[in-house]
Amino acid sequence: MSKNTITKAQYEFALARIEELLPLVSDNTPANDKNAIELDLISNIVWEYEEEHYPIEQPTVSELIALSLEENAMTQKELAGHIGISPSRINDYITGRSEPTLKVARLLCMELNISPAAMLRV
Repeated sequence: MSKNTITKAQYEFALARIEELLPLVSDNTPANDKNAIELDLISNIVWEYEEEHYPIEQPTVSELIALSLEENAMTQKELAGHIGISPSRINDYITGRSEPTLKVARLLCMELNISPAAMLRV
């Protein structure tokens, strides 16, 4: 544990203070405004605490495909038709039974608007 570890009480105080500061700071607020500076500092405290206690893991390839299908209101059959593979193969990717080849991953990225970096998990 580092000497600057944030406690849960400090985190909760910071969250409450952010709620108070948000109405006082807008995109037009000068960067040297005391409320903007405080909001930036308090936000860093919250970010640091959440990184330690509530890390967000990168989605798997199967999760990316499933979420993107939902976001695009597309069925597995429609996606398969758009990229020229079988619907059962799409299902294999979503269930994690297999991983797409680089060629198919590229097509999935283009069709579902998935960033290549996310697909490659980098």
